Amino acid sequence: MVTELGHFALILAFLTAAAQAIIPLVGAYKRWPGWMAVAEPAATLQFLLTAVAFLALTWAFVTSDFSLRLVTLNSHTDKPLLYKITGVWGNHEGSMLLWVLIVTLFGGAVAWFGANLPPSLRARVLSVQAMIGVAFFAFILFTSNPFLRMAQPPFDGQDLNPLLQDPGLAFHPPFLYLGYVGLSMTFSFAVAALIEGRVDAAWGRWVRPYTLAAWMFLTVGIGLGSWWAYYELGWGGFWFWDPVENASFMPWLIAAALLHSAIVVEKRESLKSWTILLAIIAFGFSMVGAFITRSGVLTSVHAFATDPERGVFLLGILAVFMIGALTLFAVRAPVMQARGVFGTVSRESALVLNNILLAVSCFVVFIGTIWPLVAEMVFDRKLTVGAPFFDAAFTPFMVLLGLALPIGAMMPWKRAKIAPVLRKLAPVFVLAVAVGALGWAIQTGRSAVGPVGLFLGAWLIGGALVDLWSRTGRGSGRIARLARLPRADWGKALAHGGLGVTIAGIAAMTAWEAEDIRVLQTGESLDIAGYTLRLDDVRREEGPNYMATVADFTLSQDGTVIGTMQPEKRNYPVAQMPTTEAALDNGVLRDIYVVIGDPQDGGGWAVRSYYKPLANWIWGGTILMALGGLVSLSDRRYRVAAGARKSPQAPDAQGVPAE
Repeated sequence: MVTELGHFALILAFLTAAAQAIIPLVGAYKRWPGWMAVAEPAATLQFLLTAVAFLALTWAFVTSDFSLRLVTLNSHTDKPLLYKITGVWGNHEGSMLLWVLIVTLFGGAVAWFGANLPPSLRARVLSVQAMIGVAFFAFILFTSNPFLRMAQPPFDGQDLNPLLQDPGLAFHPPFLYLGYVGLSMTFSFAVAALIEGRVDAAWGRWVRPYTLAAWMFLTVGIGLGSWWAYYELGWGGFWFWDPVENASFMPWLIAAALLHSAIVVEKRESLKSWTILLAIIAFGFSMVGAFITRSGVLTSVHAFATDPERGVFLLGILAVFMIGALTLFAVRAPVMQARGVFGTVSRESALVLNNILLAVSCFVVFIGTIWPLVAEMVFDRKLTVGAPFFDAAFTPFMVLLGLALPIGAMMPWKRAKIAPVLRKLAPVFVLAVAVGALGWAIQTGRSAVGPVGLFLGAWLIGGALVDLWSRTGRGSGRIARLARLPRADWGKALAHGGLGVTIAGIAAMTAWEAEDIRVLQTGESLDIAGYTLRLDDVRREEGPNYMATVADFTLSQDGTVIGTMQPEKRNYPVAQMPTTEAALDNGVLRDIYVVIGDPQDGGGWAVRSYYKPLANWIWGGTILMALGGLVSLSDRRYRVAAGARKSPQAPDAQGVPAE
């Protein structure tokens, strides 16, 4: 009964979205307040109905209702409750239901918190968002229905992929989808502004919170996925340049560019066309990600499905929205003339450089990701584009971005002189050079990756602190004024500093990690980077739905015991799949990482160990960046949007305000 209720609610949500896509749009064109007013209750109803459908599917997983095909394929009676719940989105159909739930959630957010938007713009935004909802409701109901029944329900299910039965990956998809789908809101604002023919400072103020929220959620989602890959897969890496990893990274880069360009629209009413274009492209890249994960056109360990029919449907959705939006952009571009004039040396120019570097780096990642598909289709050749290409092609743009970021952040608007900014940053530059030189001194016969990364990290962190301090003016009382700075300033400092921390962590881990692979007998030891690991015991343990081989290691340094480490190798009998659970001894400056392998014919166990310098800085920086986004999002300017609203201009005969 609950399942049928959920299916019925999903159909009603589809119909509600269709009504919301049409009625308010017509009302905005005709200037009929009653028709425009339909948007808010429709958006709320659409969200509530979708939430009912999602809760019904969750209930089926929690109660192990194996009459539902999706539950049979992705759950098991003995599975822990947490993984029964996360099994809802650990598959294609359930993940798409989560996707469309978040689409309706963002639409509901505009309905609930968008009272300060002009009625016509709010109606158009909600209509466009409903159109996106209609497309994905149709995709779910016609190709990926999560409520299909089994003719003969089995006694038990086939279990969830064991790799997904982990806390890190349990929360990775929801955060990632909040970021992916959050960009649909910026797309809706862009298309609504194009229809209305008006992009101004107020529009920049309204669109920034949604862009910021999407970027923040993407940051958390990517960080969780990287952290999971680091400790769960057993190979000790944090990024593989896999197509699906790239699919989340590309929207993150474009969202970062959009976030900065929207500042220029808000402050100076410049870069209007470019900002609108970025909003469209950002959603396009999130759709590309959905296509890559679910079409099977590119091989990936993260792919949800390999159904060509679903891939074609998603490609159709992408084509319709992108062609429609870009056509509208081409028609409306002449009315989006920039009003603000700025000099070659100014904060506006620095933000333009920021946008160019982010956009080009995204394009590099896109080419590397899609090239194997192009080569196979056009040249009939199977190619693999791996880390060497991305490291060589992508890294220079990030280095340039890191160098420019502190300087650009401190430049005045409109016209600036670079000399005063450089004088303020001179101590930071000296410190950063010293840190880089220290990195160079402690390494022998290695590449410049480590020292350069440490220099950039120190440069970004120091630059963020100097920027924050420079905003307190001169004279006494600077500490008090520092506490009273807008939260957006603190958020920017946290985000830029977090990027510096992450860059330093990536560089140190890439340049200076140590690896040891060998066979150890019980009682034997190995030395790695000044630490000693002794294998004390190997035993068998039984988990809730798996059998595990658990090893006991003692970690010591210079004869002093630091602690014990217990890596595991698990086998899930239902899924008939093994997994690796690495043991980590975490530290501020390093990780010791141990994996137990298979027993060897001659006795002993295969053991793989790593020394990972500054590993936790990677995820610590990610947390700082996300925290910076959250702090900025709480700024008063976004809580009181009325401050950004300007008096509406008189509409023309067609109901479109004049530019």
